[in-house]
Amino acid sequence: MKYLLFVFIFFFTLSVNARNLANSTQAEPIEIIEVNSQKRLQDIRDVAMSLNVVDGQTIIDRQLKDTTALSAIVPNFKITQNAAEGTPPAVNIRGVGSVDYNTSTQSPVGVYLDGTASASANSQMVNLFDVESVEILRGPQGTLFGRNTTGGAILINSVSAKMDNSGYFSLSYAQRNHLSTEGAINLQLNDNMATRLAFSHQDYEYSTNNLAPNTPQAKMRQTHGRLSVLGQWDKLTIDSKIYLSKWDGIVNPVGSIGVIKSFDPATGLPVSFCSPSAAGSAACTDAFGFNSGSNDFHDVAVNNNISGNSPHKTDSHGINVEARYEFNDNNYLVSLSNFSTLDREHYFNSDGSPASLGEGNQNVGTDTFSQELRLHQEIGDIYVISGLYILNETLKQDNRFDLLRDFRAVEGLFSNAVTFLYDNTIKIKSSALFAHIEYPLSEQTTFSAGLRYSDESTDYNAIGQINIATFANDQTGLTIPGWDASGNIDDNNLSGKIALLHKLSDKHSGFVSFSRGFKSGGYNGALISSAAEAQNNDYGAETLNAYEVGLHSQLSQSIRLYSAAFYYDYQDQQVFMNQSAITPGAPPLQLLSNVGKSTIYGAEFDLNAQITPALSTKFSIGYLPEANLVSFIDLAGVRIKDNRLPFTSKWNVAAQADYVVELNSAQLNFHIDADYQSEFYFDQNQSAYAIQKGYLLWNARIAWAEADWNLGAWVKNLTNEEYSHLKFDLVNLFGMLQDFKGEARQVGLDFRYEF
Repeated sequence: MKYLLFVFIFFFTLSVNARNLANSTQAEPIEIIEVNSQKRLQDIRDVAMSLNVVDGQTIIDRQLKDTTALSAIVPNFKITQNAAEGTPPAVNIRGVGSVDYNTSTQSPVGVYLDGTASASANSQMVNLFDVESVEILRGPQGTLFGRNTTGGAILINSVSAKMDNSGYFSLSYAQRNHLSTEGAINLQLNDNMATRLAFSHQDYEYSTNNLAPNTPQAKMRQTHGRLSVLGQWDKLTIDSKIYLSKWDGIVNPVGSIGVIKSFDPATGLPVSFCSPSAAGSAACTDAFGFNSGSNDFHDVAVNNNISGNSPHKTDSHGINVEARYEFNDNNYLVSLSNFSTLDREHYFNSDGSPASLGEGNQNVGTDTFSQELRLHQEIGDIYVISGLYILNETLKQDNRFDLLRDFRAVEGLFSNAVTFLYDNTIKIKSSALFAHIEYPLSEQTTFSAGLRYSDESTDYNAIGQINIATFANDQTGLTIPGWDASGNIDDNNLSGKIALLHKLSDKHSGFVSFSRGFKSGGYNGALISSAAEAQNNDYGAETLNAYEVGLHSQLSQSIRLYSAAFYYDYQDQQVFMNQSAITPGAPPLQLLSNVGKSTIYGAEFDLNAQITPALSTKFSIGYLPEANLVSFIDLAGVRIKDNRLPFTSKWNVAAQADYVVELNSAQLNFHIDADYQSEFYFDQNQSAYAIQKGYLLWNARIAWAEADWNLGAWVKNLTNEEYSHLKFDLVNLFGMLQDFKGEARQVGLDFRYEF
């Protein structure tokens, strides 16, 4: 809480006097923000929903690498790398989200790149290069976006080709051998066509320091490309984009938070445990007596050469074609077609030690096709959008979990070693019809309503095999059939929204809304160790009813305030649960289950102020006093009641200040920002071990800008704060928690030239 007070005092001191400062110094008018949150360009003040916009310049200035960096800007929004970079990220808006790192997961927060849904969560970590803007829509988007948007949507709008000749190139170098290049070339081909080629390449090491001998340090190379072709004729506009992405690296290893203090010499079983504050220190070990031997937060000692240096490889490509045909000035048709494919290999060590006790791979391939047709009509003062949507996705998993491999070499223990091989094929078909209308009741009041009918089916086939050791040092083992489970989940539902937007004056407008979100059921292709699990890994649909009130206020020409309050009634919520196995020594049960009901309510506050022509500030607060599971009983018969939802902070604050010094033909730009998250739990059990204490991240940058070039120096995590992306509870299996660590302080330089 002390962090929250410090940030509040620092930035709010600037903001509370903003009106007087603005009047006395004749500050510049604050810019009008236009958004595409209702699939057409509108003034943000004319939209009856809660959203934040991150413009392309902010992404450049703050060195935002990918979507996981956005939570440092937006209140009540959290997105992290989850279980290491390359696994599906954990995305959470207002307490609604998924912490499931399995490659079959479908997040309740949709990520849309150039209008197209990312389908499974494997594609939700998007590199932010050559981006026009990112819009974060809070609350159910049950009409125009619909599929898998119970919690909200993230709209990433990349730069399209333009009718000019231009471009840019940037280069950045930072600690841990971080080299980044980015650029774009835009060419006008003739009066009707233009093309744009954009690229990004990053090569870097992680701050995790692996102390295990003969083990490579983790690193990653990411290359992204995008070719855009724009054609504009009399009534027809076609915007086509081809995407390419390639990742290649060594997986960032997991740390071990040992919780055992001492063992019984006679039985070898734990007799005392470390306190949560001491867990993970050199005084505590896992169930096998291991710790890293270091109290340095970023030190680990992990066997990270699984299958040849624990590789992570991603290859993906896709094509997106948006065609717009204008019948007349008031009516046009939009067709949005997309095909994408992704192939990913990801190897991991679960036990966080030099031993081979829990390791494996999560490999996946996806093929996705989607098509949307949308008709826009202006009928007098009424605006109507209607359309249809279809999606087909095939997801194939090739998974392995090797449990207690080192036991195979020990007489008397080899029978405990087992390898689970589980391959899943999941086919999803989704279709929807939708309509949205905006009707002005008066000059001050606009009524809007939307309805979407969704029909979705999931076919799955889960095939498993089990490999066991038949004698001491049997490394090959005997493979026997495990399970062959098939099934189908069919769901259909109505979702949508009604809202009233009222302009109280030229400077103030407010809205009230009711929206209903729907997310279909599916199949959880997580770690499976038995036929019973394979047959029970399907889950049902969830719905969310959201009630919201919001206020847009232009306090002066240079000060804008936005605030909102909301209440969620969440039914049949799909929650990923890490549950200890009922059988001692067995792997944990990783379940995605419907838990009944959750209640969530809270508020947001956003203040943007151009205090003087030189000084601007942004200050945001998110508050979630209630984000709790009401009650349910897990498979072990344990009642979970009124527990806080995972990854849900009660308080979060995002703030920044920018100051510009004019120097003849140049500018000197100073920037500082802060991101505070109060404590939150990593799973539904509210274990004192699986908690992230409140933390505060500071970032800063100073840059010299002259004519077409810019030279900057920056630092991320200025105070070297220690925090985690995920703590995964394996206490009952290995006597430890996996610790996926956030990055340490990093200092860098960047250069950008525009032409």
